[in-house]
Amino acid sequence: MADTTPQYLDEAFRQVSKELTELFIKKHHDYGKDNILDIEELGIAFRTSEKIARVRNLLKDNKSPENEPIEETWKDIAVYAIIALLYKRGWFQKLELKK
Repeated sequence: MADTTPQYLDEAFRQVSKELTELFIKKHHDYGKDNILDIEELGIAFRTSEKIARVRNLLKDNKSPENEPIEETWKDIAVYAIIALLYKRGWFQKLELKK
């Protein structure tokens, strides 16, 4: 997590966006593009739905997660949403990570 507490909401948003970018790059190195290209936009929606179901299940019964913290699941949902936008615009298919 970040070292400093933001003073403004837009700073907080940028800070979280930076964390999401770092998470995307890290996971992209492991997964590559084929897992998204194979499932396309509908598959991204299904993956996001699974993550939302996990959060809903934990929150509705006030359960503690056995695996990853809920914050990590929220990050995954946010990254999938951004990937979906990139896919919808054709950027995910065409572009590569900057070296």
